[in-house]
Amino acid sequence: MILQENLQQTFYQASAAANDYPSLQENLDCEVCIIGGGFAGLATAMGLLERGVSNIVLLEAEVIGHGASGRNGGFVFGGFSLDNASLIKQVGLEPARKLYQLTLDAVALIRQRITQHQMECDVNDNGVLLANWFDDAKKLEQQRDFMLREFEVDWTPWSREQTRAVLHTERYFGALHEQNAFHFHPLKYAQALARVLSSGAVRIHEHSRVSAIDASSAEKIVRTANSSVRAQYVVVCCGGYIERLYPQLGRSVLPIATYVMATEKLGDKLASAMQTSAAVYDTRFAFDYYRPLADSRLLWGGRISIRDRQPAEVADLLYGDMLKVYPQLAGTKVEYAWSGLMSYAQHKMPQIGCLPDGIWYAMGFGGHGIAPTTLAGEVVAQAIAHKQTLPHGLDHYGLPPAFGGLGLMAAQCAYWYYELRDWLRE
Repeated sequence: MILQENLQQTFYQASAAANDYPSLQENLDCEVCIIGGGFAGLATAMGLLERGVSNIVLLEAEVIGHGASGRNGGFVFGGFSLDNASLIKQVGLEPARKLYQLTLDAVALIRQRITQHQMECDVNDNGVLLANWFDDAKKLEQQRDFMLREFEVDWTPWSREQTRAVLHTERYFGALHEQNAFHFHPLKYAQALARVLSSGAVRIHEHSRVSAIDASSAEKIVRTANSSVRAQYVVVCCGGYIERLYPQLGRSVLPIATYVMATEKLGDKLASAMQTSAAVYDTRFAFDYYRPLADSRLLWGGRISIRDRQPAEVADLLYGDMLKVYPQLAGTKVEYAWSGLMSYAQHKMPQIGCLPDGIWYAMGFGGHGIAPTTLAGEVVAQAIAHKQTLPHGLDHYGLPPAFGGLGLMAAQCAYWYYELRDWLRE
């Protein structure tokens, strides 16, 4: 059932030609030093470059897209990890509308950059389906009405019959189709961004782990094992891999693991399960998310845990989840399985801002990060290049403590509680 030889590599790594950027071996001076080569760091560099700032150094501890940015499901759509109803309650209707629109603008900007720079990243423009796991049509009706009324976003309703005509499972009772969304190969996109930045004179250094940041003076000093970077601005974009780099930031996020697998090439067998190229997720709190790949594989993700499990264990768990939805895929081989760490904030919103010592940060995207990381890059770039203030509403979300191990256990217990609630409702 499982091909063990591929389980130490993600499907994305196996299907993308890696870039090769040197490690930092000399002392540099620059205007902006960005720490982290994921979507947030790359988007910040792109935003700055497009605004005329080119004296930029980007440092990545591993390789471009090593973390969540190169490991995720590849869904590109609007919104945040925090649900939209809670967003309205917390910041008010108009600020919530503006923040949500910024995520839609980010989706459009990602599309624009892909087209403008001719990025090859396996874009699939057939949208995303929110499939109703529960036999309760009102849930989808209320969701659609809410989005149309409050955000002027119209998701196309699919009946039970329409849904089951393309998703051959009795698990779903209808769906909403977000046609403006798309899905793609996230690691190829990250690598393509890096190539554009490098050709624009941004100095990128992989295998250059930052050991310390000295913010005691107007010019910041970023230190690695062998060298340092002196910069006017420093932007920390480390997400779930920040560890102890900058305690004031690290203690405000929780590194939460999620799991993804990719099957063997299914050929015509894929059509026995699904006859749409849209990506899919469902209405449970503990939902599955999956999408068909261009070579007829099925990429499947799900679960949230404080455990960064080994690939074989991930494969077993997700294979079982897949068969709960599509039992006709029994016997399918899992060729790739992996986990990755996402950074979650207590308030479930991105953490974007500047500390009193002048250190900028963009992190805490909570498993819904492709559009919000691009949003973060834009607003941080605007602030640095043009001295613009952050959008109203983002200032509502600061850096509350995540309480380390206690916070992780609380997050795991909360997930189990909602998983149980899904099961009881089912």
